[in-house]
Amino acid sequence: MNTPRSGGGARTVAAGPVAFTLNGHAVSVDAHPMARLLDVLREDLGLTGTKEGCGEGECGACTVLLDGAPVCSCLVPLAHARGREVRTIESLGGDHALQRAFVAEGGAQCGACTPGMIMAALALPEHPTRERIRQGLAGNLCRCTGYEAIYRAVERAASETVATPGASAAAEERKP
Repeated sequence: MNTPRSGGGARTVAAGPVAFTLNGHAVSVDAHPMARLLDVLREDLGLTGTKEGCGEGECGACTVLLDGAPVCSCLVPLAHARGREVRTIESLGGDHALQRAFVAEGGAQCGACTPGMIMAALALPEHPTRERIRQGLAGNLCRCTGYEAIYRAVERAASETVATPGASAAAEERKP
């Protein structure tokens, strides 16, 4: 498809399916390459755990991991996922240490920010300090908890991976 650009020329946008790895599985999506990754995940692939908040990359509700790094999926065109690994909240299966800790510490209240917070926390180093947690979650907004419960949840999950038998396997799961 040709689209105009300044200068009077035209550029070609690659058409056809976009293939990438999603939560450990190869997928191919026939969608416009400039479609927002958020919309493709929710509408085309049925993964509604990733939430839309602001649609402008300011709130972090739509955070997913792209090759292990947290990104706002509302700002990422599908074409940027081509050949890469995308990881969503669904990859955690509902019983991950971070998910349990968010519930136990009251870090999950209304739920709008929770998936994005958890995905951003998943990208943190294995044993983050409180300051590193604050920095790592700085792009994720929450209107319910005041953040302290979220910080405690991340600390609890980190200590849980150390204190439980098979901790190395649990710690490996935290890695994107």
